[in-house]
Amino acid sequence: MSPVLAITAGALFAAGTYLIMQRLLTRIVIGLGLIGHGANLLLLGSGGPPGAAPFTDQAGQAMSDPLPQALVLTAIVITFGTTAFLMALAYRSHALTLSDAVEDDQEDRRISEANRRSAA
Repeated sequence: MSPVLAITAGALFAAGTYLIMQRLLTRIVIGLGLIGHGANLLLLGSGGPPGAAPFTDQAGQAMSDPLPQALVLTAIVITFGTTAFLMALAYRSHALTLSDAVEDDQEDRRISEANRRSAA
């Protein structure tokens, strides 16, 4: 894998992880998209150096591996479906609350405090 692809994939993963930890739904959706692109670059980089087409009969030359390309196509479809689903959830949440921020769950806080008291 070339160092440029590795650094770019790492930067996409880092930026995506930072955005997922935010409270705004639009940033979460963009962060997941960046992580998906980083995964695609990582899969393409794992294919090795480019070579001859895998469907030709050239026994002496190194051939490129078609499996990472197929995995990237599958990952693109999965990322698209996940992004569409998250955008629908974000739209519904914005329509109900008129806010883009994700609030803390009050029941989750109550259970956390009850567990903390019982452990002490």
